[in-house]
Amino acid sequence: MKNIVVTGASKGIGRAIVLKFAAEGFSVAACARNESDLKKLESEVISFAPDLSHVFMPCDMSDINQVKWFGERVRTEWGNVSILVNNAGVFIPGQVINETEGTLEKLISTNLYSAYNMTRLLVPAMIGAKSGHIFNICSVASLHAYTNGGSYSISKFALLGLSKALREELKSHGVKVTSLMPGATLTDSWAGVHLPESRFMKADDIAKLIFDIYNLSETTVIEEVVLRPILGDI
Repeated sequence: MKNIVVTGASKGIGRAIVLKFAAEGFSVAACARNESDLKKLESEVISFAPDLSHVFMPCDMSDINQVKWFGERVRTEWGNVSILVNNAGVFIPGQVINETEGTLEKLISTNLYSAYNMTRLLVPAMIGAKSGHIFNICSVASLHAYTNGGSYSISKFALLGLSKALREELKSHGVKVTSLMPGATLTDSWAGVHLPESRFMKADDIAKLIFDIYNLSETTVIEEVVLRPILGDI
C-alpha cells in the first residue's frame, strides 16, 4: 500500500500535496490545527478514493503529546509509511532584537520540533523496511537571513540542519531525505499583501515536484531543491 503523511495539511502547500497524492492513489494521513478546514479536505480526498485507508486528525504540531497521538494512530493504521512530509509551520515576522518574548520558542516548537518528533516516531519502520522518503519543507529563509525574518529564519535554518543530519544517518538504510526551500508561494501566509498572483509560485507546483522526486529510481535522491518565483524573492 502506498501512503503519505502530511503535517500542516489543511491549507496551502500541505493541502496541495494531499490532493495530488490522493489523486494518484495514495492513502493519506493528514493533520492540521484547523479542524473545519481539515474536514473539508477529508471530504475531497474521500471523493478521490473512498475505499482506501485515510487518517485525518486535528493536531497542534507544536505540542509533543498531540504529535505522539497522531503518529501512534498512523503506526496503528498502517505500520510503515511510504512518504512523510514535514510541512507544519508558522511565520511570525519581526527582528531578533525587538520581537515579542517567546517568539523564538513558538517558532522552534512548530517549525523544528514538529518535524523532529514526527520523524523519530515514523522512521524506525522505514529503516526496518529499508524504504521511505522524508520531505522537509524548509524555505529560502533556510539559506539567507532576511531583515524581517528574525526567529523564522533561525527556525528554518535549524530545519535544514535536521534534514542534513537525517540524510547522513539514513542513507545506508535505504531511506531518502529531501529538503525543499520554496520562496514566496501563494498561501494564507501572504494574506493581506497587495501583490498580483503572478508574483508568487503556485502550491500545486510544489506538490507536483514532490511527486516527481518520489518517483525517481531507488538509487537516486535529490537532497535539496530551491524554488523561487520567476521574478525572484519578495
